[in-house]
Amino acid sequence: MTDQPIGQLIDTIGVTADLDQGDLVTDALVILKVLQPDGSIALSIGTTDTRDWITQTGLLHAALEAAEGRHSRTGDDE
Repeated sequence: MTDQPIGQLIDTIGVTADLDQGDLVTDALVILKVLQPDGSIALSIGTTDTRDWITQTGLLHAALEAAEGRHSRTGDDE
């Protein structure tokens, strides 16, 4: 696999995010389920250039908690 821009791909598959007017996105972690030509399934992770491994781990952990309903999008602990 090679690194390639995925903005248009994300738009094509209909990915949306819950953002308010004026929100500024500073980093992104995109987890992709990939169907390969041989029929196998792979996992790919896309990140922003400014992301380091600490931010990536934090984003992933926070996303897991939000998906499980343990952490809201906004809160006192931001």
